[in-house]
Amino acid sequence: MTDEAFFELHRAIPRQGPGDASDVLWALSVVGEPARVIDAGCGPGADTETLAEALPLAQIEAVDLTTHFIEEARARLECFGPRVNTREGDMRDITGPADLIWCAGSLYFLGLETALPLWRGALAPGGAIVFSEPVFLSSPPSAEVAAFWADYPGVGTEAELRRRIAGAGFATRATRVITGRAWLNYYLPLMARAARLRIGAGPDLAAVLDAAEAEFARWRAAPDHIAYLLCVVAPE
Repeated sequence: MTDEAFFELHRAIPRQGPGDASDVLWALSVVGEPARVIDAGCGPGADTETLAEALPLAQIEAVDLTTHFIEEARARLECFGPRVNTREGDMRDITGPADLIWCAGSLYFLGLETALPLWRGALAPGGAIVFSEPVFLSSPPSAEVAAFWADYPGVGTEAELRRRIAGAGFATRATRVITGRAWLNYYLPLMARAARLRIGAGPDLAAVLDAAEAEFARWRAAPDHIAYLLCVVAPE
């Protein structure tokens, strides 16, 4: 499996992880109407688009390390004009000040214990961070859920996640479980693209397609129990 083959599969799909516009709107119902927003690890800009639509007066910066994701996000977001800025860059380097740092499905690149203290300095007074993280809905998890997250170390219950957040010096203001439709928003376009690419795929791409289809099959085994937890947190 090569990076080139992986990114060939992940081109030209609406989002790069589970999510839904309703998740963004829920978070904004908690944090209010931030004037300055950073979307860290924005991918092709699905959530950035919802943020821009919901916050017509906000200045928004969308950041991602992958060139073609930023190119897709820029094309998607150009209708909002200069108030939405897209740039290729590392999530480690965001500076703010931001009233809201949004990071859906990307925090694992840094890890919670690294990202939250690192981003504290990028928050404006009263600012919040919203991120999603894998979570077990029961303890112990079912065999299907454990198998799905087998390659993702450190997954725990919401209580355990809240303790990690507190250990990083943040308070949890609100949480929302993400299952079902939000995952289909990611998987259905991905699987449709995989089917199109299957014909004529070389060995590297075929291996990537096999892995993606196996992941989707594992998700389908327990779609109501495989979850992210969307967390709204603020410095203590």
